[in-house]
Amino acid sequence: MDGDPVPDRDLAPVASLIGDPSRIAILAALAEGCALPAGELARRAGVHPATATAHLRRLVEGGLVVVRTQGRHRYHELAGPRVAAAIEAIAQLAPATPARSLRADRAARTLAEARTCYDHLAGRRGVELRDRLTAVGALRMVDDRDHELTPVGRRLVADLGVGPRDLERVRRVFARVCVDWTQRRPHLAGALPAALTHRLLELGWLARGVGRSLRVVPDYDRRLDAWLGRPA
Repeated sequence: MDGDPVPDRDLAPVASLIGDPSRIAILAALAEGCALPAGELARRAGVHPATATAHLRRLVEGGLVVVRTQGRHRYHELAGPRVAAAIEAIAQLAPATPARSLRADRAARTLAEARTCYDHLAGRRGVELRDRLTAVGALRMVDDRDHELTPVGRRLVADLGVGPRDLERVRRVFARVCVDWTQRRPHLAGALPAALTHRLLELGWLARGVGRSLRVVPDYDRRLDAWLGRPA
C-alpha cells in the first residue's frame, strides 16, 4: 500500500466517511481507476442523485475524492493510490458475501483471477507476478514492506519495455506490499507494478474487462515464462 503509517493520526473522521454504506459503494466504484460523474456513482451506489451529490461533497471535503472538470461536466475520482489501497485493505477484512446468481459468481471469480487495484495488477495474477519476480531474483525487500529492483530486475523490466521515465512519472512508493483481499497474500502496489500493468495491457497480455476486471489472454502463461523463465 502506498504511504507511510502514522500511528498518532486521528482515524475517526476518515473511518466515519468510509463507514457509510453508500459512500463505501461510491469509493469502491472509483477504485476501478476511472473518473465517473455523480449520476453514474448514484446508480452504482443505489441512491438518489441528490443523495450521491451530498455524499460526494463529504468525500471531497474529507480528502478522499477529487473533482475534475471537463467543459460543463464534472468527474470524480479517488484522491490517489493510498485511498484505493485503503479500500482494498477494508475488503480484505470484510466477510465474503455469497453469490446470489451464476452471473455474480462468475464476476467474483473473474475479479479473484485478475483485476486492477487502482492502477496495478491484483488478484491471483497480481500475487503470481510478485512471486515470479521474487523467485528469479528481480526484487529484494528493503524493509518489511518495500521492494527494490535488483540488477536482474532492472534488466527484465527494460526487456519488457518499461524504462526509468515510466517509473519516475509520479512521486509515489516504488513497490510496496499490498495484501490482496481475494488471495490473502500480497501483490505489489506503487510505481513499478503500475508501470508493469500498463505495459502488459499495451502488449496485449491482459485486456480490460467489466469494471476492475482484467481478462488474461490464452497465451499469457507462455509469454510470462518467455519473459521470466519457467518456475522451478
